[in-house]
Amino acid sequence: MEPDYARAFRIIRAAFGLKQSELTARMSISVSQLSLIEAGKRTATPKVIEALAKATRVPVELVEVLAASREDVGGKSNREIAEAAQVLLKLLVPNQRATLAPRMRKTG
Repeated sequence: MEPDYARAFRIIRAAFGLKQSELTARMSISVSQLSLIEAGKRTATPKVIEALAKATRVPVELVEVLAASREDVGGKSNREIAEAAQVLLKLLVPNQRATLAPRMRKTG
Protein backbone atom coordinates (compact mmCIF):
# COMPACT_ATOMS: atom_id res chain seq x y z
CA MET A 1 0.00 0.00 0.00
CA GLU A 2 1.15 3.54 -0.76
CA PRO A 3 2.23 5.90 2.04
CA ASP A 4 -0.53 8.18 3.31
CA TYR A 5 1.12 11.59 3.08
CA ALA A 6 -2.28 13.22 3.51
CA ARG A 7 -2.42 11.84 7.06
CA ALA A 8 1.21 12.79 7.74
CA PHE A 9 0.65 16.37 6.63
CA ARG A 10 -2.56 16.68 8.71
CA ILE A 11 -0.90 15.25 11.83
CA ILE A 12 2.13 17.51 11.59
CA ARG A 13 0.12 20.65 10.87
CA ALA A 14 -2.26 19.92 13.74
CA ALA A 15 0.59 19.14 16.13
CA PHE A 16 2.00 22.60 15.52
CA GLY A 17 -1.42 24.24 15.66
CA LEU A 18 -0.96 25.81 12.24
CA LYS A 19 -3.63 26.90 9.79
CA GLN A 20 -3.10 25.80 6.21
CA SER A 21 -2.23 29.38 5.25
CA GLU A 22 0.39 29.60 7.99
CA LEU A 23 2.07 26.37 6.94
CA THR A 24 1.99 27.16 3.23
CA ALA A 25 3.64 30.54 3.87
CA ARG A 26 6.57 28.63 5.37
CA MET A 27 6.65 26.13 2.51
CA SER A 28 6.16 28.37 -0.53
CA ILE A 29 3.23 26.33 -1.86
CA SER A 30 -0.37 27.40 -2.29
CA VAL A 31 -3.13 26.76 0.23
CA SER A 32 -4.99 24.99 -2.56
CA GLN A 33 -2.10 22.60 -3.12
CA LEU A 34 -1.81 21.79 0.59
CA SER A 35 -5.57 21.32 0.84
CA LEU A 36 -5.50 18.84 -2.04
CA ILE A 37 -2.57 16.96 -0.48
CA GLU A 38 -4.29 16.77 2.91
CA ALA A 39 -7.48 15.55 1.23
CA GLY A 40 -5.54 12.83 -0.59
CA LYS A 41 -6.43 14.31 -3.97
CA ARG A 42 -2.87 15.26 -4.89
CA THR A 43 0.35 13.37 -4.31
CA ALA A 44 3.01 15.05 -2.22
CA THR A 45 6.22 15.22 -4.22
CA PRO A 46 9.59 14.63 -2.56
CA LYS A 47 10.26 18.37 -2.89
CA VAL A 48 7.02 19.23 -1.03
CA ILE A 49 7.72 16.61 1.66
CA GLU A 50 11.17 18.14 2.18
CA ALA A 51 9.60 21.61 2.34
CA LEU A 52 7.21 20.40 5.06
CA ALA A 53 10.11 18.91 7.01
CA LYS A 54 12.13 22.10 6.73
CA ALA A 55 9.20 24.37 7.59
CA THR A 56 8.37 22.44 10.75
CA ARG A 57 11.85 21.08 11.60
CA VAL A 58 10.41 17.59 11.57
CA PRO A 59 12.89 15.07 10.16
CA VAL A 60 11.91 13.73 6.73
CA GLU A 61 12.22 10.23 8.20
CA LEU A 62 9.49 11.06 10.72
CA VAL A 63 7.25 12.33 7.92
CA GLU A 64 7.80 8.94 6.24
CA VAL A 65 6.89 7.09 9.45
CA LEU A 66 3.73 9.16 9.85
CA ALA A 67 2.79 8.36 6.25
CA ALA A 68 3.35 4.61 6.68
CA SER A 69 0.45 2.40 5.66
CA ARG A 70 -1.50 0.39 8.21
CA GLU A 71 0.17 -2.75 6.91
CA ASP A 72 3.60 -1.18 7.48
CA VAL A 73 2.77 -0.53 11.13
CA GLY A 74 1.25 -3.89 11.96
CA GLY A 75 -2.36 -3.11 11.04
CA LYS A 76 -2.78 -0.41 13.71
CA SER A 77 -5.81 1.87 13.50
CA ASN A 78 -5.54 5.49 12.37
CA ARG A 79 -6.18 6.54 15.97
CA GLU A 80 -3.30 4.39 17.24
CA ILE A 81 -1.05 5.79 14.51
CA ALA A 82 -2.05 9.36 15.42
CA GLU A 83 -1.37 8.72 19.11
CA ALA A 84 2.05 7.22 18.33
CA ALA A 85 2.76 10.17 16.04
CA GLN A 86 1.95 12.58 18.85
CA VAL A 87 4.45 10.87 21.15
CA LEU A 88 7.14 10.85 18.45
CA LEU A 89 6.57 14.51 17.68
CA LYS A 90 6.84 15.43 21.37
CA LEU A 91 10.15 13.58 21.63
CA LEU A 92 11.69 14.79 18.39
CA VAL A 93 10.25 18.30 18.10
CA PRO A 94 10.02 19.81 21.59
CA ASN A 95 8.38 23.12 20.55
CA GLN A 96 5.25 21.63 19.03
CA ARG A 97 1.85 21.75 20.76
CA ALA A 98 1.13 19.16 23.43
CA THR A 99 -1.96 17.66 21.79
CA LEU A 100 -3.40 17.23 18.35
CA ALA A 101 -6.36 19.43 17.55
CA PRO A 102 -9.53 17.30 17.84
CA ARG A 103 -10.74 18.33 14.38
CA MET A 104 -7.59 16.86 12.85
CA ARG A 105 -7.87 13.42 14.42
CA LYS A 106 -9.23 10.60 12.34
CA THR A 107 -10.43 7.36 13.85
CA GLY A 108 -10.55 4.02 12.25
